[in-house]
Amino acid sequence: MFVILPVLLIAVVVGGLCIGVTWINPLELFNIPDDDLSHALIGLRISRITTAFTVGGALAVAGAAYQTVLRNPLAEPYILGISGGASLGAAIAIISGLSACTMLAVPGMAFVFAILAMALVLLMGRGRFSEYSENVLLSGVIVGAVCSSILMFIISTLNHYELNSVTWWMLGNLQAADNSLLNIAIAVTVIGTLLLTLNGRQANLISLGEEMAYNMGTVPFRVVMILLCTASLMTAASVSLAGIISFVGLLVPHATRRIFGADHRRLFILNLICGGIFLTACDIISRVLLEAQEVPVGVITALIGGPFFIWILNRKGRRNA
Repeated sequence: MFVILPVLLIAVVVGGLCIGVTWINPLELFNIPDDDLSHALIGLRISRITTAFTVGGALAVAGAAYQTVLRNPLAEPYILGISGGASLGAAIAIISGLSACTMLAVPGMAFVFAILAMALVLLMGRGRFSEYSENVLLSGVIVGAVCSSILMFIISTLNHYELNSVTWWMLGNLQAADNSLLNIAIAVTVIGTLLLTLNGRQANLISLGEEMAYNMGTVPFRVVMILLCTASLMTAASVSLAGIISFVGLLVPHATRRIFGADHRRLFILNLICGGIFLTACDIISRVLLEAQEVPVGVITALIGGPFFIWILNRKGRRNA
């Protein structure tokens, strides 16, 4: 299976460069006409592929971290309300004008609100880390709904131009408007994945339970804080860059765990690669699904992830029964 990943990666990169409103023959990629329009088109598509790979990888790695800590197969940034909290913080930074002061305002506010949302979810769960169950997911749904309601109220006060831009951003937009923000998201994603990988052995022990982690010489609270804060930072970076894109953190970790095993010492890096491939493929579908217009990529991931979430939920219910 490891041999297939490079093939899939090359396939989605070539597809991302060639497929769109304007079709480019793959054989002509290395012989692009020397004009401004062609170079601008290729530049935009390269930026879009980079954004898709960064956001998809970040959400997949964050989802794997949340599922490990909470020991719940349904945990992921969107369902836990982390994406909702981060989107609210990013929207406040944009609407208040803080984003015009510094490029760190949007990811900074997104991270602060993501951490607040995560803390509120854990507080509402009321239990030790090893004992969180469906209460955590229910708390996440509530927190996400509250954040969405506040965001809807803010949106209702915007003018027509601001409304269109924020709404499109909320549905998931992979065309990065700021390369500086893209560079920050790339740095956060790479560093966060490496940090989680370095703690892969401890993550394996945490996934077995708090008592097992203690007996094996691991301090559960410290490891849990590292995983939660890193995953929340990666979620905040992806939301501030591309808006709300749901279910990537649910679909990809399940697929990689089933195909490659549950060893977190390599699982986080595999999620980074597979998440990027998955979201880039979804972006390609969003370009060609309708002939006259482009579908937001968040709609595609929701259409795929919704039925998968129901399947996992039913499977978990049958297993508990």
